[in-house]
Amino acid sequence: MMADNINCIKCKNYYVTWDNSFPKGCKLFGFKSRQLPSVLVKQATGSECKNYEEKLKNSK
Repeated sequence: MMADNINCIKCKNYYVTWDNSFPKGCKLFGFKSRQLPSVLVKQATGSECKNYEEKLKNSK
């Protein structure tokens, strides 16, 4: 899976921050950024994020 195909928004580690300069965050890696965390992981490591875990859907 390519980093461009990893949808961090569907990952349980993704969160939206209150920081307008860095609105996207990853709880697992502990950083905030302007880009999706998977893009930064790809740039830093040269491989796609291996920690992607899809969020569980709420059953109401």
